[in-house]
Amino acid sequence: MPNAPRLRASALTATAVALSALLAGCSDGPGGGSSDDTDLTTQRLGWKDCPAPSEAEGGGAAPSPLPDGDEWQCATMKAPLDWDEPDGETIGLALIRAEADGGADRRIGSLVFNFGGPGGSGVTTLPAFGQDYAELRTRYDLVSFDPRGVGRSAPVECLDDKQLDTYFQQDATPDDAAERTALLDSTERFNAACERRSKKVLPHVATTDTARDMDLMRQVLGDDELYYFGLSYGTELGGVYAHLFPKHVGRAVFDAVVDPTKTPAQGSLAQAEGFQLALDNFAEDCTSKAEECPIGADARDVEDRIARLLGELDQEPIPGLFPRELTQTAATGGIAQALYSKDLWEYLTDGLQQAYDGDGRVLMVLSDALNGRNENGRYSNIAAANVAINCADENPRYDPAYVERELPDFRKASPLFGEYLAWSMLGCTDWPVAGAAEHPDVSAPGAPPILVIGNTGDPATPYEGAGRMVEALGKGVGVELTYRGQGHGAYDSGNACVQNAVHGYLLDGKVPPADTVCS
Repeated sequence: MPNAPRLRASALTATAVALSALLAGCSDGPGGGSSDDTDLTTQRLGWKDCPAPSEAEGGGAAPSPLPDGDEWQCATMKAPLDWDEPDGETIGLALIRAEADGGADRRIGSLVFNFGGPGGSGVTTLPAFGQDYAELRTRYDLVSFDPRGVGRSAPVECLDDKQLDTYFQQDATPDDAAERTALLDSTERFNAACERRSKKVLPHVATTDTARDMDLMRQVLGDDELYYFGLSYGTELGGVYAHLFPKHVGRAVFDAVVDPTKTPAQGSLAQAEGFQLALDNFAEDCTSKAEECPIGADARDVEDRIARLLGELDQEPIPGLFPRELTQTAATGGIAQALYSKDLWEYLTDGLQQAYDGDGRVLMVLSDALNGRNENGRYSNIAAANVAINCADENPRYDPAYVERELPDFRKASPLFGEYLAWSMLGCTDWPVAGAAEHPDVSAPGAPPILVIGNTGDPATPYEGAGRMVEALGKGVGVELTYRGQGHGAYDSGNACVQNAVHGYLLDGKVPPADTVCS
């Protein structure tokens, strides 16, 4: 995908619903303002029934009631726009919660979720997956939020919907000088639009800013310690929080762990390897079943046919969702989206089978989910926020000459995804705000034990990152748990061993033995 430093997952439940429907038939957010002399830590949140999500959050209907009939509640928390000027202008951060249902005598506090991206809306994602965390709700208020720059929280805005349709159709793996120039020009237009429409907020969307927001949130929610569940990029955010506020960490779970030791280039290369591994596992799974795999005779044949399809789409796209066509870039993104969850593998099989027959609709639905496009043609701001946050965090700025030097290593890591991820490193080229560092600092001496969960088959955050997070957090802080499974993350896989370990830790304070393995 052009201009995206890292692949990212959208809400997989929404993806599955959209695909099921297809197969059956085939920004305004909380405003800012000047703060008064009131201490922001003493502000009172005005919880009320949640409105329908904004377009920047992805649109759609207001969240349905919880299974017990309780309503989700939403509020807006004020935070400084610039944490270096805490008494200056404020922005509103959108929050959502489901109150604990196990009784006041058993309630521990608020469990704050970040579902990753960066750029994902917690206000829309938590209700989509809320039932998955029902056990945790027995002792915690479940809380999530739109981080600054995301959804209703001072959202970063760049291109409009029509421009994004064109942007995501372009060739993201240039084969010659003309295509390379077109990609660079497109990146420049995207970044210039972000500066033009969001200049005030761009310097203040770094992960360190959001970590400070979370500590303010902890205080406003009335907790002495932060209880936290971070997934994907949320693990990086949690690590940064632990570094800044080690004494304020309560019980924290990091699932689908970002490697905090890698530069952006190293992270992109690791993702190429991770998605290739997931593709290998998908192909092996399809061809090892008793029934015939409809997309290949064996795993090698499956991958060879996919490679041929992408090569053909590079020359001539096929019909997708009218009036858009399925391009090589859209197909690659759709395949990547399906590899985030084993639950989507059946849709990937169907989508490939149909694409071989000239029908690109299923792969395009998957691609749209990756890019934050809904069925009405409206985009959330996940793409804009993803770029803005990554570019605020990461100081390397890569040029085409660097990418071309690295292409052999990326192709070796993944014949299918290597070039796609290599060229995506240009996303922060000419970004108007300097990045903070090569990689985040997550060292947290003095913090209590943090449960760090790695999935051996994770495509987006390869398994090795969990061990490196444990080392970077410091001795006695990170406690690693390994899940031998597939997909992005472990807890939401439903694996009883993983969930029992998380429940024992979060609900009862029982830290599992280091190097526990679940399968």
